[in-house]
Amino acid sequence: MIPPTFQNGWKLDGEKLNGKPNDLQSENLLKRFKRGWMWNQFFLQEEYTGSDKQYIGKLQSDIDKGDGTLKYILTGDGAGDIFTIDENNGDLHANKRLDREEKAFYTLRATVVNKNTGLKLEPETEFIVKLHDINDNEPKFAKELYTASAPERSNIGTSVTQVTATDADDSMYGNSAKLRYSISQGHPYFSVDPNTGIIRTALGPGEMDREKREHYQVVIEAKDMAGQRGGLTGTTTVNITLTDVNDNPPRFSQSIYQFSVPESIKTGIPVGRINAVDKDLGKNAEMYYSVVSGDGLDMFDVITDKDSQEGIITVLKPLDYEKTRSYTLEIQVQNTQTLDTRFLGYLPTKDMATVRIGIEDVDEPPLFEKASYVMEVKEDAAMGTAVGSVRAMDPDGYNSPVRYSIDRRTDLDRLFNVHSGNGSIFIIRPLDREEAAWHNISVIATEFNKPLQTSWVPVYVRLLDVNDNAPKFASFYETFVCEKTKAGQKIQTVSAVDADDPVGGHKFFFSLAMEGAYRGNFTVKDNGDNTAGVLTRRSSYSQLHKSIYLVPVVITDGDFPMQSSTGTLTVRVCTCDREGNMELCNAEAQTSSAGLSTGALVAILLCVIILLMIIVLFAALKRQKKKEPLIISKEDVRDNVVSYNDEGGGEEDTQAFDIGALRNPEAIEESKQRRDIIPSGTLYPPIRRTAIPSRDNADVRDFINQRVQDNDSNPTAPPYDSLATYAYEGTGSVAESLSSLGSASSEGDQDYNYLSDWGPRFRKLADMYGAEDSDRES
Repeated sequence: MIPPTFQNGWKLDGEKLNGKPNDLQSENLLKRFKRGWMWNQFFLQEEYTGSDKQYIGKLQSDIDKGDGTLKYILTGDGAGDIFTIDENNGDLHANKRLDREEKAFYTLRATVVNKNTGLKLEPETEFIVKLHDINDNEPKFAKELYTASAPERSNIGTSVTQVTATDADDSMYGNSAKLRYSISQGHPYFSVDPNTGIIRTALGPGEMDREKREHYQVVIEAKDMAGQRGGLTGTTTVNITLTDVNDNPPRFSQSIYQFSVPESIKTGIPVGRINAVDKDLGKNAEMYYSVVSGDGLDMFDVITDKDSQEGIITVLKPLDYEKTRSYTLEIQVQNTQTLDTRFLGYLPTKDMATVRIGIEDVDEPPLFEKASYVMEVKEDAAMGTAVGSVRAMDPDGYNSPVRYSIDRRTDLDRLFNVHSGNGSIFIIRPLDREEAAWHNISVIATEFNKPLQTSWVPVYVRLLDVNDNAPKFASFYETFVCEKTKAGQKIQTVSAVDADDPVGGHKFFFSLAMEGAYRGNFTVKDNGDNTAGVLTRRSSYSQLHKSIYLVPVVITDGDFPMQSSTGTLTVRVCTCDREGNMELCNAEAQTSSAGLSTGALVAILLCVIILLMIIVLFAALKRQKKKEPLIISKEDVRDNVVSYNDEGGGEEDTQAFDIGALRNPEAIEESKQRRDIIPSGTLYPPIRRTAIPSRDNADVRDFINQRVQDNDSNPTAPPYDSLATYAYEGTGSVAESLSSLGSASSEGDQDYNYLSDWGPRFRKLADMYGAEDSDRES
C-alpha cells in the first residue's frame, strides 16, 4: 500500500493496489505544507483483464470543500484517452489494457479550476503512472540457429560457443526476466552454463573422435522466473562440428603391390600407382611416399599425386630384360604434417608396403656400343681411307646379325660409305676442310632376320687441316709516293690471310720478289707480326719518267709443306705539298682513277629520268591547250550552246537555248519568241510581265488556267519539255504597269503638269517634263 502524499495543497491517494483502502487517509494529524511541487508516482498493473475501468487512485485538493464548485482537469500522456479523471471528486481511472513492454510509465499533470469562473485555484502538479510488470514475455534467443565447432579430442570443459537470450519483462521487478539456461538435447556430449549460456564439451578426448562422429545437434532452453516452475521458456538449436586434428597415420590399403612393364619403357613414364588411406582431412591427410630399400632403389622412384594422394612409381633408368627381369621395392608412406601421437599409443606413425616390378622382354632394335661417335681424318686422305668404325649388336637373346648402312639424307654429297658387315667407315670422294671442317652423318644398323628392327647413331667426322693453301694479301692494296720524298719512307703496310688453320696459328713472311724490276725503287720490311711495310729506296721520283709502279711482294707461310704466293702493290707517283699530302697525280693516274663510282652513276641516271619526265609532261600540256573544252565554266555547266550557221542577223538570228530562263525563271519575257522551235507565221502579241501575287484568288487561277490551256493547244510546241513562265501582276492597281516597255501609250501622250502641284521636292522633275510639253506645243 502506498500512503497518500500531500503537496502544494494536493492530496494524492494511491488506493487499492492491494485491494484495501489507504488507512492514513483518515488521519487528522496531517499538517499543511508550504506550497511546492514534489514528484509522486501511481502504480498500475499491466495487462489488466477486468471488465470495468481500472481504478488508479485519487487526486484531491485541500481547498475542495465538497460543495461541487471545483473541477479537476487532467493533461499529459494519454489524458482523456488512456486515463480519465472524475472532474468532481478527482478519481483517476485507466480506460485501456496497458502493456509495460510498449510503454513503462506515463507522465500526467492535474489542476483544479472554479467551475463558475474557470480560474485555476491550484497550480498544475505533475505525477507519474508506472506500470507494474507481470511475466507475460517468454525468453528469446539472438539467433534461432547457431553454428559452432570444436577440435576433436578436446578435454572436458572445453568452451565451444555461447548462446544469449533476452526477456522483454522488467528485470528490476521480480524474477520475470531472470533467466536460466539448460540443455534439452545433446547429452552427454555437451553441457551449458545455466547463468552465462556457455556451451562446453562434457566428454573426454577418447569419446569426442571426429572419425567416429563429426556433427552434433544441441538444443538449449532459456527459462525465466529463475528457472522456477511456471516460468516461460525459449529454445534455440546449436549445430556443432568437430574439427579434425592429425591423430591418424596413413595406412596402405594392401601390403604387397605387383606391376609389370616392358623393358622398352622410357624414363619418367609411370609404372603403376599405390594407395594409402588417412582418416584425417585436408592437410592432416596429406602424405608423401619414398623408396627406402630394395634392389630397384636406383632404378625406380615414387612421387605423390597432390590430388588423389596416391604414390606414382616411375622409371629412373632404362630397363634391360636381358640383365634383370624383376625388381623389388620397399616403399614408405607418412604424413607431411606433424602427427599428434597422444592418441596413437604404440601404433607406428609410418607404414610400409612391398612393390614387385616384373620386366617384360621386348624385341629391340640393334644397340650401338656408343650413343655417338667422333672420328678424325686428314683432308688430303686418299679415297678408300678408313675413318673409323661403329659396332652394334642385337640386345635380345637371339643375337641376330647386324647390317650397316649410311643414312644418305645426312650425306647428300656421298663423301663416305660404311662396310655393311663390320661397320667400317671410309672415304669415297675427296675432302676439303676449307669447304666443311665437320661432317655429321648417321649410320643405320638393321637386323638381318628382322629388317624392321633398325637403329641410328650419329657419327661426327672432323677433317684435320693440311697446309694446302698459299697465303695472300688481306685486301687489294694501292698507294702513292711523292715526287720529292726521302729514302726509307714507309708508304704502305700490308697483311695476309690464309684459308688453312694450323695448330700453332699463322706465321707469315714477306719479301720483295727476286725477279722484280723495281727492287732499286722500293723495299719490303717484315714486321714479324704477320704484317710488312713497303718503304722507298730513293728520295725522288718523277711522273714524267714513271707514273705507276707495280711492286711484287712474296708471302710465305710457316707450315709444312711451305706455301707461298705473290701479291702486287700499286704505287702511283704524285705531286705533294710540304706536309706530304697528295695534290696532283699524272694524267695516267687520273685516267685510271677517273672511273665513276656506283653512287655517281645512279645520280646521273636519276637526273636523266627526271629530265625525260619533264619533257613528256610539257608536251602533254601543250597538246591539251590546243583543244578547246566543251564546257568552259567551272561554276555552271549549263552554258548556252550557240550555233552560227549563216552570215546575217547576228545574235537575234541565232537559234540558241536561253539558259538565263533556267537561272531566273521569273525574269523571262513572255513576248520573246521561243528559239528552241521552228517559228510559225502567227506571232503572239506581247504580254506585260507581271508578278504573281502571293494570295491564291480567283483571277490568278483563271489567268494560270488560261496560260496552261494556251500552251497545251499550241501547235508549235515541241514533243519535249520546255520552260513556261506564268507571271501575273494582279488586278485593281490604279497605277497600272510602271514599265515603259509594256505601256500602251508613249511618253508624248502623257501630261506631266500635275508634277508642279507636288511641292518643291518634285520641282526639278516638273521643270524637266513640263518644259518638254511646252516645247512640243509650240
